[in-house]
Amino acid sequence: MPSRTDARPRDDAPPTPLELALERVGDRWSLLLVEALLDGPRRFNELAEAVGGIAPNILTDRLRRLEREGVVLARPYSDRPPRMEYALTAAGRDLAGALRLLADWGARRSEDTEPLRHSLCGTPLEARWYCPTCTVLVEDPAATEARLV
Repeated sequence: MPSRTDARPRDDAPPTPLELALERVGDRWSLLLVEALLDGPRRFNELAEAVGGIAPNILTDRLRRLEREGVVLARPYSDRPPRMEYALTAAGRDLAGALRLLADWGARRSEDTEPLRHSLCGTPLEARWYCPTCTVLVEDPAATEARLV
């Protein structure tokens, strides 16, 4: 089986869009923090409670990294002692769709979790790629043939 480093054809090849995204938010704790912030701003202790099992030093590290990446905004709510409230930036809120897709993928492969459902009729939802210019649904093979935007 090829290693992760064998996946890229050349060392000088530019990183793929997925590699770039994973460099910014590609670990478990970062994604769970983004999910916890989708409902609105939270303070440090609220995030620690919402993301069960995260150690305080890891929480601090991930919040700082997400802030550097422009995903989270830290706003002071107390000067003495200095305390922050954390909220998603527009870029952070843009991750909501990707998180829903990932959560749905996980739910469909678990007997313990239900997939996302339509609130009116209860049918499991399906994600589709749509081209607003052509007004057509795009199947996976057509979406991967070209990466030009």
